[in-house]
Amino acid sequence: MSRFTGRVAIVTGAASGIGKEIALRLAAEGGIPVIADLNLDAANATATEIKAKGGDAFAVAMNVTDEAQVEKGVADTIAKYGKIDILVSNAGIQIVKPIVDFPFADWKKLLAIHLDGAFLTTKACLKHMYKAKYGRVIYMGSVHSKEASKLKAPYVTAKHGLIGLSKVLAKEGAEFNVSSNVVCPGFVRTPLVEKQIPEQAAELKISEADVIKNVMLKDTIDGQFTTTDDVADAVLFYAAAKNTVHSGQSAVVSHGWFMQ
Repeated sequence: MSRFTGRVAIVTGAASGIGKEIALRLAAEGGIPVIADLNLDAANATATEIKAKGGDAFAVAMNVTDEAQVEKGVADTIAKYGKIDILVSNAGIQIVKPIVDFPFADWKKLLAIHLDGAFLTTKACLKHMYKAKYGRVIYMGSVHSKEASKLKAPYVTAKHGLIGLSKVLAKEGAEFNVSSNVVCPGFVRTPLVEKQIPEQAAELKISEADVIKNVMLKDTIDGQFTTTDDVADAVLFYAAAKNTVHSGQSAVVSHGWFMQ
């Protein structure tokens, strides 16, 4: 039997990038990923791709900052499958600007997606996990959950905040066999990161090659981007955990290494 046979997993932001890789990997091991994404057409395309490979998947439209949409997506999942075993809170955006120029509206938007979204999806799933006495919650943090970079004040703030949320859930959820962990990837060359390269080059007045070498990959061991496979490995490790003893931890994932 595969690790996730019959397990239902809501993955937010799963129509592309890291979220899609996690959904594909879960399905490959018998899981049923719920593709929760702002872009329903793209979510349906990912679900169709999984079904074409013999798996099961379900697409739901979800703006993670909208409590009504979150509750509906969770309710629709319960109506279809009767349970939610795993939540992967992955949806996110990036906006780069120095603090002195950062629009307050953009600050609130970024924090809402990363932090409010994590809170709302967690809250909506927990009542079902608590009732079932089983749940695995994994938050998508970042190396910026532990470190800082210029131009990313709200992103760094939000990613640090996820560790705090995860630690609280680990304590509250333990008696219900619900674990909580944060995966903190290094830079993964997704469209979100590709967009940042010219933006940071312009703000920092350096070349795009220097952004990659001296900003993004400066502190990596091998000077390589983390891959979506690397991140999925860590997420699936926590999603498959047998108990909650080690919940509340975070793991930094960079190319070629995994460190708790």
